[in-house]
Amino acid sequence: MTSVATARALVIVPTYNERENIAEVARRLFEAAGARVALLVVDDGSPDGTAEIVKQIAAGTDEIHLLERAGKQGLGSAYRTGFAWALDHGYEAVVEMDADLSHDPADVGRLLDALEDADLAIGSRYVPGGGTRNWGLLRRLLSRFGNLYARAWLGFKVQDSTAGFRAYRTAWLREIDLSTAASEGYAFQVEMTFRTYRAGKRIVEVPITFVERTMGRSKMSKKIVIEALLRIARWGVAARFNRR
Repeated sequence: MTSVATARALVIVPTYNERENIAEVARRLFEAAGARVALLVVDDGSPDGTAEIVKQIAAGTDEIHLLERAGKQGLGSAYRTGFAWALDHGYEAVVEMDADLSHDPADVGRLLDALEDADLAIGSRYVPGGGTRNWGLLRRLLSRFGNLYARAWLGFKVQDSTAGFRAYRTAWLREIDLSTAASEGYAFQVEMTFRTYRAGKRIVEVPITFVERTMGRSKMSKKIVIEALLRIARWGVAARFNRR
């Protein structure tokens, strides 16, 4: 497997109303990962001026990039856009990371290191050494159930397929028709995990601690949860049918 240890990676951060956090995310990312990474912010027309903050912190550097989109188009769409940008610009790895500091930028290097022997490295809350902080009981139960549900339907052993902190080799992403990955929300993460698993690619889980945001509002909604439940069941049924 080709080494990515010395290759530069693109960290993709979708934003919608994250002006309170995005500058700190960028500062911590470059403090931790330095020359290993560049940052791409995909902003969905944030009315709070997130894009303007990104432009300010990007001034005078070639390491911070901004894609502005008209209106809120969804998490999956943002990552598909970011993946395509990374492929067009020759990066050998991409990292998905939230803009609310629930994902510690100091862990980016560990995810990239894990790609030495994998095509997908997931920052996992549910392997030894991983965990969550400042979550209520309902949120913990929902997350645990979602991952159990995905394993039951889809047949893989990944403990945290809903995780949004992860890294991919772009060589694997080039094999996927990203336009067919139509999910949004956390269903997108499960779909990409499932497609990686079905293709026989190697997946590793790296323990991380997820910390609930302290500023701004969570983007979780009933619509996102329902989409994930329905799509996962549909993929599971299709996979079982195709094996017959």
